[in-house]
Amino acid sequence: MPDPSSTRTIPAQHSHPAAPCRCVPLTTLTEYEPALIRLLQEVVADGASIGFLPPLSEQAARRYWQGVEQDLQGGRRLWLALAAAEQGGAVLGTVQLSLCTKANGRHRAEVEKLMVSPTARGLGTGRALMAAMEQGAREAGRTLLVLDTRVGDIASTLYRKLGYLAAGQIPDFAINDDGSLAATQFFYKPL
Repeated sequence: MPDPSSTRTIPAQHSHPAAPCRCVPLTTLTEYEPALIRLLQEVVADGASIGFLPPLSEQAARRYWQGVEQDLQGGRRLWLALAAAEQGGAVLGTVQLSLCTKANGRHRAEVEKLMVSPTARGLGTGRALMAAMEQGAREAGRTLLVLDTRVGDIASTLYRKLGYLAAGQIPDFAINDDGSLAATQFFYKPL
C-alpha cells in the first residue's frame, strides 16, 4: 500500500471539470496489477510506441509489470506514479523513473513509459504524472532527466510544453505495428 504521506494530489490542467489526479509513488504493484495490465494493453492497442506491438497478451503484460515490480524493490526504478480518478480509483496512467546507478550518472534518471489511458487523454493526466515524477526525481537528488519518444507522437508536444529540450533523433529506431520503421526523438530537462 502506498504511504499516504507521499501521495500528491495534483489538479489536472484542462478546460473540462474533472477530479484531480492522485499521483502515488509505489514500491509494490500487487494491488494495481490487473488495472496496470489493462492499461498497458489499452495503450499498446491504441498505437503507443513503448516497446510492445499489438496485440499484447495478458501474460506478456503481466510479465512486464512483474519485472517493473522487481526493479522497484531493487531500487533501480525508484518511482512509479499512478494517476487515479478520485471517483472509483480507476488507473488513468503511469510514468516511471529509472535511476542511473553508475558512479558518474547518479545525478540523472530516465523517464520511461508515460502511459495515459485513451479515455483520459487531453485532461491533464500526463501533465500531472510528469509533475509528480519530476518532484520524485528532485527528492531522489536527480538534476537531469532524459527520455525518448517516437517522432511525431503527441507526447513530443507535451514534453516541449513541460520544458524538455530536443537533443536529436535516431532514424529507424523502432518498428511500428505495420512493420514500418520510425525515428525516435531524444529530450532532456535540467531540474
